[in-house]
Amino acid sequence: MPKIPVMQAVVEVLKSEGIDTVFGCPGAAILPLYKAMEQDGSIEHLIVRHEEGATHMADGWSRTTGNVGVAIGTSGPAGTNMITGLYTAQADSVPILCITGQAAVSKLHQEAFQAVDIVSIAAPVTKWAVQVKEAAQMPWIFREAFRIARSGRPGPVLIDLPIDVQKQEIEWDSTIDEPLPVPKSVPSDARVERALEMLLAAERPLLLAGGGVILGEASAELLDLAEFLQIPIQATLMGKGAVDEDHPLYAGMTGIQTSQRYGNASFLESDLVLALGARFGDRHTGDLATYRGDRKFIHVDVEPTQIGKVFGPDLGIVADTKLFLQALLEKAKARGPRAAGEWVERCQELKRTLLRREDFDTVPVKAPRVFKEINEFYGPDTYFVTAIGLYQIWSGQHQKAHKPRHYQVCGQAGPLGWEIPAAIGVKKALKNSPGRDAEVVGIVGDYSFQFLVEELAVGAQYDVPFVLIMLNNEYLGLIRMAEDHGGYDMKYEVDIHYDTSGSDNVKIMEAYGCSGVRVADPSEIRASLEWARKEADRTSRPVLVEIMIEREGNTANGTSIAAMKEFEPLP
Repeated sequence: MPKIPVMQAVVEVLKSEGIDTVFGCPGAAILPLYKAMEQDGSIEHLIVRHEEGATHMADGWSRTTGNVGVAIGTSGPAGTNMITGLYTAQADSVPILCITGQAAVSKLHQEAFQAVDIVSIAAPVTKWAVQVKEAAQMPWIFREAFRIARSGRPGPVLIDLPIDVQKQEIEWDSTIDEPLPVPKSVPSDARVERALEMLLAAERPLLLAGGGVILGEASAELLDLAEFLQIPIQATLMGKGAVDEDHPLYAGMTGIQTSQRYGNASFLESDLVLALGARFGDRHTGDLATYRGDRKFIHVDVEPTQIGKVFGPDLGIVADTKLFLQALLEKAKARGPRAAGEWVERCQELKRTLLRREDFDTVPVKAPRVFKEINEFYGPDTYFVTAIGLYQIWSGQHQKAHKPRHYQVCGQAGPLGWEIPAAIGVKKALKNSPGRDAEVVGIVGDYSFQFLVEELAVGAQYDVPFVLIMLNNEYLGLIRMAEDHGGYDMKYEVDIHYDTSGSDNVKIMEAYGCSGVRVADPSEIRASLEWARKEADRTSRPVLVEIMIEREGNTANGTSIAAMKEFEPLP
């Protein structure tokens, strides 16, 4: 075999794994990899302004493509800056690969400049963290990293590369190399049969689409099963978009924050729940005694240790969601279809009647009105990203999603600042896809906006157009609500208002070479969204629509899905 620089082999592996874009920040300890990328020239690299931003860009890229996103950094603080992004990806089952440079192997025990044990630091928030000490292992470790990231419950991996190992040559022939196979978990036939029997015996069953339905590319199979057996479908926050929310069988979201009134009501009336790739997060279940009730649960998950983690289901099935739904539908078809019954009609009635009001025309703007305008203005092909705060909860309650992977949210970790870099990752993921002209929209709060605001420079430098819609209440709104209505009776250190209206976010956009507009009246929202669409297209850069909402608006919430507190008048 020919001898080649080991980092050339790494670049060949990345390309064969489907990587055409990476996000990173060069440094002395990772330059051999950068030299190999420069010589190859076929992988696009975006220079980030903070390594956490690189991880969130890789995250957004991965959520859009379904492939493993790649972030690159040098040694020391580059890796520690990546930890939040690794945690976010782990929490939401997103496959990303972080590559870090490292001091020479002989210097690791001598407290060399920017030498840190990043493998030990990253281990709790990755599926695999490894340091390569033998150059000949390098291509195989990268192949294994991709396999691990994709296998079972997807997630992040980290590879740490000492500088002296990066500079070596190895024997390698890319023409006879290929990705490692990723096994699929096939469901037990007997358990599929039992699940069907339980479904058919139930009078008021629900199908619950978790994030695993989207990650497993199983949305079409879910809808086929629901339509064949006439069973209503709900979605968790991570499963939002698994089914079109305008579909007659869509029965809403259950939860104590991101939920619909009709979703909670139909769930409470159900007698069986088939949960697919859902982890029963606490913001979904609320009080477990109420959530479980007398209903039966079937829990399907690709990760065995997820079964019974929160509570023991009546039937647990370890399987790939797509394969399980295919097997279940095949068995169901052998028995024949079911006609829509009273239960479907009941869920549709709840969906028509148990709504929340959105048609407010008051000044300052009420947040639900913003999402009414978003739903009416943007089409089903639009990609949305949103992070954490009251605006995420309002989005979950009011915003409609229509297609898988088009509604992206950091659901469990909830890092502030996720939206700007994630939006860049999403837009770059679309560059070679049939939907490359699709709009990308970030829903952001005024506080989260400034956590990684420097990544606007990446959008400007590389001509990455997207629209940011900011809900600005000049507060740490979610924490203010928790302090004010959560039994603390205070509003301590949550007010970020100063001068006229705090930071001038439009000027911040302009400082990065981008554009923005501030909106104070609900009648101005539609025209501002139209302007932002045209401006993003004209400039090929990020554009901000900042909407000044009422300062102390609250989202519906509670501790139990049966006892939600509504702060706004109901329709």
